[in-house]
Amino acid sequence: MIIRKGNISDLPEMRSLFTETITAVCTKDYDTDQIDAWKSGGENEERWMQVIDKQFVIVAKVNGQMAGFCTLDRGNYIDLLFVHKDFQHQGIALKMYTFIEQEAILRKQKILTADVSKTAKPFFEKMGFKMIREQTVDVKGIGLTNYKMEKKLN
Repeated sequence: MIIRKGNISDLPEMRSLFTETITAVCTKDYDTDQIDAWKSGGENEERWMQVIDKQFVIVAKVNGQMAGFCTLDRGNYIDLLFVHKDFQHQGIALKMYTFIEQEAILRKQKILTADVSKTAKPFFEKMGFKMIREQTVDVKGIGLTNYKMEKKLN
């Protein structure tokens, strides 16, 4: 596996991985309407351009295929962390997370924060994050439960 900085040429694969992962992996935690609203975010080209332009983006590649990506916004907010449906439970999220945490430490951050899906919550808890609060976000008129979480960095 190779982890490298993401760039604009990665966007089509990132957007595809985003929608496919939500569709395939999150169905035990969210209903069809919620899945459809959430994955529609993959269509927001302006949002994805801002991710590439303003955030620290890494991609994980396995044999040339994108296995996952993770983004760090404002130095301490994990905005996106997605692992391809065919690469779940292989340590890819852990490797990407470790890379991102090290970047935050290099940037002299004291706390990492994230808004975490029901699906991702157990992973973030294993990484040492604590839940601040449960929240419901409105996505295209559909309520999605997620969790504001944070981790104090040494």
